Amino acid sequence: MVKRQVKYILRVYIFFALLSFLSVSAQATDLTGLSLDDTGSLGTQLTADPVVKVEGSGSIKISTLWPTTICLGEVSGLDIDKTKLVYRAKLRCDKLEGTAFLEMWCHVGGGQYFSRGMNSTVAGTMNWKTLQTHFILQADQTAEKVTLNVVINGKGTIWIDDVQLLKEPLQ
Repeated sequence: MVKRQVKYILRVYIFFALLSFLSVSAQATDLTGLSLDDTGSLGTQLTADPVVKVEGSGSIKISTLWPTTICLGEVSGLDIDKTKLVYRAKLRCDKLEGTAFLEMWCHVGGGQYFSRGMNSTVAGTMNWKTLQTHFILQADQTAEKVTLNVVINGKGTIWIDDVQLLKEPLQ
């Protein structure tokens, strides 16, 4: 029994030794490079827009050629439980092929859990619309950190403004 285990361990060791030798000797071939000298060549662009806005001094304009998720920020140190977190923002879009919605990740007890507002979306060409998604924290479920994203499932342009993270009592 012990001899079989030793042989098995030796085989595994030899296999991984050969595998590491083969990966070291392989040469990488350059397929292409991505020039970042001109941001116009990027598929997704974020810019501050001081003209198109709901409140304050501007909004964020996101133009993309493919589906993307943009992290708008993270909030930590909340120390709240037994509440309903509400992530709310105003969005508008222009020639958006697909949809855009809000996504919130809650970091609770060492795990990460999400809420997606897929029933609250914008698409096509629309003026400002309030979107939201919520997350329920039960008693003893403390949110250590909350990540606020906007998800664009398609291509086009959106603007986002008036981003809020609210808490509401559980009913």
